[in-house]
Amino acid sequence: MYRSHTCGELNAKHIGEKVSLSGWVQKVRNKGFMIWVDLRDRYGLTQLIFDEERSSKDLMEKAENLAREFVIQVEGSVIERESKNPNLPTGEIEVLVEDFKILNSSVTPPFTIEDETDGGEDLRMKYRYLDIRRNPVKNKLIFRHKVAMQVRNYLSQEGFIEVETPYLIKSTPEGARDFVVPSRMNEGQFYALPQSPQTFKQLLMVGGMDKYFQIVKCFRDEDLRADRQPEFTQVDCEMAFVDQEDILNIFEGLTRHLLKEIKAVEVDKFPRMTFDEAMRKYGNDKPDIRFGMEFAELNELAKDKGFNVFDQQELVVGIAVPNAASFTRKEIDNLISWVKRPQVGANGLVWAKYNEDGSLKSSVDKFYSQDDLKAWADKTGAKPGDLILVMAGNADKTRTQLSALRMHLGNELGLRKADEFAPLWVVDFPLLEWDEETERFHAMHHPFTSPKKEDFALLETEPGKVRANAYDLVLNGNEIGGGSIRIHDKETQSQMFKYLGFTPEEAKEQFGFLMDAFQYGAPPHGGIAFGFDRLVAILGGQESIRDFIAFPKNNAGRDVMIDAPAKLDEEQLDELHLRLKL
Repeated sequence: MYRSHTCGELNAKHIGEKVSLSGWVQKVRNKGFMIWVDLRDRYGLTQLIFDEERSSKDLMEKAENLAREFVIQVEGSVIERESKNPNLPTGEIEVLVEDFKILNSSVTPPFTIEDETDGGEDLRMKYRYLDIRRNPVKNKLIFRHKVAMQVRNYLSQEGFIEVETPYLIKSTPEGARDFVVPSRMNEGQFYALPQSPQTFKQLLMVGGMDKYFQIVKCFRDEDLRADRQPEFTQVDCEMAFVDQEDILNIFEGLTRHLLKEIKAVEVDKFPRMTFDEAMRKYGNDKPDIRFGMEFAELNELAKDKGFNVFDQQELVVGIAVPNAASFTRKEIDNLISWVKRPQVGANGLVWAKYNEDGSLKSSVDKFYSQDDLKAWADKTGAKPGDLILVMAGNADKTRTQLSALRMHLGNELGLRKADEFAPLWVVDFPLLEWDEETERFHAMHHPFTSPKKEDFALLETEPGKVRANAYDLVLNGNEIGGGSIRIHDKETQSQMFKYLGFTPEEAKEQFGFLMDAFQYGAPPHGGIAFGFDRLVAILGGQESIRDFIAFPKNNAGRDVMIDAPAKLDEEQLDELHLRLKL
């Protein structure tokens, strides 16, 4: 037995007991006549003591050779600690070591294994197995486990069955690039790794498995950012004999359950907002509703006043920033520079300060009177002490740019509080979106999404106006889940493929297996998929998913720890009938 207790559980109740502990050496403090060693495992830290009055000379000499990250097993007695540490669960006691074994030595680690480390992110990614020993990373992985268990508990209690689906599948167009896997046994043919289990979960509905879920890896070969990895995890769910309301109710319940069990937060309301309303009020389809700054369209108030910057644009839109009239000119100039960055791409920013005395001062006083500016204030909801910020340009681009500014200000002003949670359903998405490059419509979600029944006739005449029977669950400005009611009959699905530009032959080649299945009595069905990594990060008070993944990739999609992806040798390439053309 390597240990009778962990390094996090001993306290004053154990004084006088003989114990055995195992773990890593966190730190050694050698005073000559006395040596203290902090011993760490994933449960906590216990102080060990070697004392020349109570320890043998051989034991003291042996202890002098200990260093950081040595793996040791110790046996000793729990004694009361003279200098207690109230910040440590084991801070009332220490273990007087009677014997110990070095189970494994360690070279000096490349960075200190402590909460506040001297290791930069690149270095810690290379030695991720060491980084996991640090509390901030270790605790995030434990937190992820707790969230996964709560998801499984809730869905199981609701009658869902967890079913695994294949990783080696057929490449199908789902919006992002596939990762492909060559087949040695089938020369010149390739598997794809699934972007989602979409078609399989629909086939499970055909198979009568009316409540399915899976916590599953998915793969997309696309550009990366803080909340995106080439391999990511979804909570994938599907239900048969349901409509949209059934699904929204079940997964509101899941979200409430997670917030209550994980964060001890009760949430009653899940507001609903159409896609059009979200874009009009917030400039994106995943708005953070924890704070205001709703958009106000100012065309009627700002145009035709001789200010060409506004007069010539499709949209003039503004927001009121609370308590920001005190911003200095330098601070406002910094905001203007921020929106002009390539990542945002705006041409500029007009501002108006609503002073506490009721007067207004703006960057366009030459063109607008006090009454004009007061009308801006009324439309944006500004109050004395607020700052009005206005942008103009192409409607879609300007809304996107102002949305980025709104979120930036939310962060800068501390309005996006990690301990506040505001869920929101966004519904009635467009079924199709126009792609300028291909000059045709593409499915906004995927080709199996059902159109709203009342909009179906518009597919022939005004396809861009057709609404999807689709919904996204948004939490704190992040899409954490999205889904739809699916098409469940062959005729409608064939029509949808036609509208998306598939020939009958292409549709059969790509999705013939699904169309065939629909001939055998497919039930009405729909579902949702939660981005599990993102959900865990938000519940954990962060927006970057990387530290909540045990072995993440960097921004170039590389695992710098194992140096992947890597080249194959010629023998492997020959086996796979592949030739590189670089």
